[in-house]
Amino acid sequence: MTAAVLPFVVGALALAMLLSLLRLLRGPGIADRVLALDTLYVCTLALLVVLGIQWRDGVYFEAALLIGLLGFIGTVALGRYVERGKVIG
Repeated sequence: MTAAVLPFVVGALALAMLLSLLRLLRGPGIADRVLALDTLYVCTLALLVVLGIQWRDGVYFEAALLIGLLGFIGTVALGRYVERGKVIG
């Protein structure tokens, strides 16, 4: 059952990444672009997890964890920059 569902999930995540990329490029405001970037990294993380399950390789899970940590820090930094105009201080 898992083997039948995983290609559909990969396609859905690829479509979500494409739509997030379009919003990132066309977003009317900076907040929309930050949220699109956040959605893009979450979709990338999910895609890596799904590929790790499909190919039975643990390296993808470690890469997803690294992307999750860096994406969270990046989102917080961008949010602070949008709100205050500077990241630190």
